[in-house]
Amino acid sequence: MNFTHFINSLWAIICEMSPYILLGFIIAGVLHVFVEQRTMSRHLSGNSLSSVIKAALFGIPLPLCSCGVLPTAVSLRRQGAGKGATTSFLIATPQTGVDSIAATYSLLGLPFAILRPVAALTGAVFGGAMVNKFDKDTEEETITIADTNEDMKKQPLMKRIGAALKYGLIDMVASVGPWLVTGLIIAALITVLVPDTLFVGLSRYPLLAMLAVVAVAVPMYVCATGSIPIAMSLMVKGLSPGIAFVLLMAGPAANFASLMILSRTQGKKATLIYVASVVVTAIAFGLIIDTFMPASWFLPASSVAAVDACHVKIGWFPTACSILLLILLGYTFIMSKHHNHNHITDMTKEYKINGMACQHCKNNVEKQLAKVPGVENVEVNLDKAVARVTGEADSNAVIEAIRLAGYEFVSVN
Repeated sequence: MNFTHFINSLWAIICEMSPYILLGFIIAGVLHVFVEQRTMSRHLSGNSLSSVIKAALFGIPLPLCSCGVLPTAVSLRRQGAGKGATTSFLIATPQTGVDSIAATYSLLGLPFAILRPVAALTGAVFGGAMVNKFDKDTEEETITIADTNEDMKKQPLMKRIGAALKYGLIDMVASVGPWLVTGLIIAALITVLVPDTLFVGLSRYPLLAMLAVVAVAVPMYVCATGSIPIAMSLMVKGLSPGIAFVLLMAGPAANFASLMILSRTQGKKATLIYVASVVVTAIAFGLIIDTFMPASWFLPASSVAAVDACHVKIGWFPTACSILLLILLGYTFIMSKHHNHNHITDMTKEYKINGMACQHCKNNVEKQLAKVPGVENVEVNLDKAVARVTGEADSNAVIEAIRLAGYEFVSVN
């Protein structure tokens, strides 16, 4: 492998994406701090089509992956959101997000950036409507959960802006970072190692190729932002835009771990409808792109496509944004390792939890457990999938808080 070619490819992709990713992260922080979850719940109650549409529209800009969206959806459900609306929210949210839409525009252009949320909206509304029709809502206890923004609403504006920046540039980077780095490395490796003619034959059989992409994307799992450089590099190597679009939509929305938890919280029928909606919508839009839209609309970023050239000029602003992004990735990585080595006292219990996979999951569990009476300190270790709870809190209350947060309690030590 030509190492210099690999580094040039990786750096070109990072520089194309970084300004838009950072902008998306900042907007994500603003949404997190200033949009109240209770307000969302009020609009999503009932089994009407309007609640399903609203749920999709609420979910599209939120930058949550398929694991991070589950506790949010469970919380909405327990605050009165209908089952169809919850399913719609679950479908729309992981496929897009302000960060991924901005990054899609940076690498794949405006048509992809427009089609991505449109496809997410279509699949979400279809899936939510089908759940309302075939999986009738049942009477369930509605549990009032404190709004995660309740304390923040009382803070001065500048402090709220600071909290938004912290969430966007620290928490979001920590959450999306591993998947983004993975996607960037895979994209650069494809650019360097995969022959240009390898995928030409696949494009002759688009439906078969799309089914193969679904089969690979679901177990692989990559977030909405991390899937972009992979799709871009495959297009550079000759894969059709429609097949790449299937990867963009199906990969972030469905993975085995999330589907297992979804089955427990929403039921098997709703889960089947969820999967069918994601796959059918992704393939349908992929076929529409390849059949009816000019391929010239879907050209990868010019600097990335021309990375084989000896000199690729990159301006100072994308370079500065790329350096800042790398600094943030390094900082969040170091901090995550630091927090995973805390001292355990005699008053500490470890609760094994299923379903946590990102920084959003970690923050959600810590916030919910911190509210339990008697809890003095909470630290979540994502690598070991445990929550270390220090204090004299009742174990049953901690277990109930884990369940209310949308995760599965396994054991306590």
